Amino acid sequence: MSDVLELVDVSVVRDGRALVEQVSWSVAEGERWIILGPNGAGKTTLLNIASSYLFPSTGTVQILGEKLGGVDVFELRPRIGMASAALSEKLPRSQTVLQTVLTAAYGMTATWQESYDDVDEDRAKAFLDRLGMSEYLERRFGTLSEGERKRTQIARAMMTDPELLLLDEPAAGLDLGGREDLVRRLGRLARDPYAPSMIMVTHHVEEIPAGFTHVLMIRQGKVLAAGPIETELTSRNLSLCFGLPLVLDRSGDRWTAQGLPMSQT
Repeated sequence: MSDVLELVDVSVVRDGRALVEQVSWSVAEGERWIILGPNGAGKTTLLNIASSYLFPSTGTVQILGEKLGGVDVFELRPRIGMASAALSEKLPRSQTVLQTVLTAAYGMTATWQESYDDVDEDRAKAFLDRLGMSEYLERRFGTLSEGERKRTQIARAMMTDPELLLLDEPAAGLDLGGREDLVRRLGRLARDPYAPSMIMVTHHVEEIPAGFTHVLMIRQGKVLAAGPIETELTSRNLSLCFGLPLVLDRSGDRWTAQGLPMSQT
């Protein structure tokens, strides 16, 4: 099993501050990783490196067998699917849901003069159907609810048949129903043996879908734990990661966490 992502002693420094520091981490083909940590821990920084949009200050990065800094990123990026709030802001609100997904086939955010084959439309519709968006094909992207936009973005990220799928806090801003619907659909995707390797950023264990296999826990830019979710996602590691005593519970394939009562801290 080959690595789709490998970071060796990677640091990112901005204005004299290390956003991530001396991170070594690898993701093998077929693995599904959660990056977990508090706000400002460096989670999105790691995801931006994995997407090839951010270069490290020091250290080496290999993405899909290509060394960052020695490869044309414009050839590499179509092999990586990305869904994030930052990308969502670039998508025209006037486009339909189907157009929003289709434009990913050309690496574009807006339609121009390109034409699409039937096979492109069939792929886009299939991904949208998988994410429960078949009834919204002609709806304007700007009229969608937050949950509907998130699902459209994930379908868009899958459009190029990526080898690596990156999800930056996909459940952020969703109500309970929207979160549970999305987490359920991501769980189905994670359990699909033909789905790409996946990395998902979150700071809530309740948002971890079933089928995710590994966790990287980060605090203040440094890795606290990394490895199989069964052994590394523990109350102790979670408490260290978030800086207060926490109790982690598991029910089936889902997780919950809560702080200890004051009388026990």
